[in-house]
Amino acid sequence: MPHPEPRTVAALTDAVLAGAHGPDPGTLHVTSAFRLYHTTRLAGGDVTYHNHYFVLRTGPVFGACAFEAGELAPEICENASGHTLAALLRHPAAPVRTAALDAYLSHVTPHREAPGAEPVTLPAGTPEVRARARDAAVASLLDIAPGAKVALIGVVNPLIAAIHERGGVCLPCDLNLRTTQWGEPVTDDMTEVLAAADAVVATGMTLSNGTFDLVLEHCRDQDVPLVVYAQTGSAVARAFLSRGVTALNAEPFPFSQFSAESTTMYRYRTGRPAPALPGEDGP
Repeated sequence: MPHPEPRTVAALTDAVLAGAHGPDPGTLHVTSAFRLYHTTRLAGGDVTYHNHYFVLRTGPVFGACAFEAGELAPEICENASGHTLAALLRHPAAPVRTAALDAYLSHVTPHREAPGAEPVTLPAGTPEVRARARDAAVASLLDIAPGAKVALIGVVNPLIAAIHERGGVCLPCDLNLRTTQWGEPVTDDMTEVLAAADAVVATGMTLSNGTFDLVLEHCRDQDVPLVVYAQTGSAVARAFLSRGVTALNAEPFPFSQFSAESTTMYRYRTGRPAPALPGEDGP
């Protein structure tokens, strides 16, 4: 029997807990949990990125969510391993719930097996080579006219360059950065860039800080294309394809910055069949 389409992350979580989209999450256990603190400064740049990740493993897949510094205590790992995904889907911390939801949806349909997923191989090489290839792949999902204004929610400097190369005007927004690599101002007011945007690119960080639903609602209501670049929460973002998300570049764990070898991402476009959530007839 089909279930209503999820319109928010919370509604999707409730549906998963109710058993609407696959196996009972109370039967799936977390075998390992870990936190990562990772910094990056690309050659020639003067911006250091500070990234915090919370990662859960269940069976053959991982679920992950980015979080802000100090948001999760180290003890969260000790208290997560051995628990069921159902228990962590009810956790008071949003990053934990999101990582558990990502793990659950990845378990139900891994990206490598998902209908409509286009594998994209990132080349082996330096961080700069791999970042440029990654962000060019993300930008290729944008179908924009020259001069189109693209809101970038979560600043990634190589992605700004890729948007510019496609003739777009980038409107950068980030809670932690004040300027781009080229000295352009970065606003922390998401509503400002959304109001002016002809298209939107959002990162998976929006899932952890509670802004994803707001971006999704705006793009759905205003019929604005929304491309999501998700390392963390990639399976969660995938659940909203054709439900506000126009295209998705999914990069499941381990992420490209943790390897110098070739790795695989998965692109989804709503012009191709989007993977239906179990229990639905389709998008």
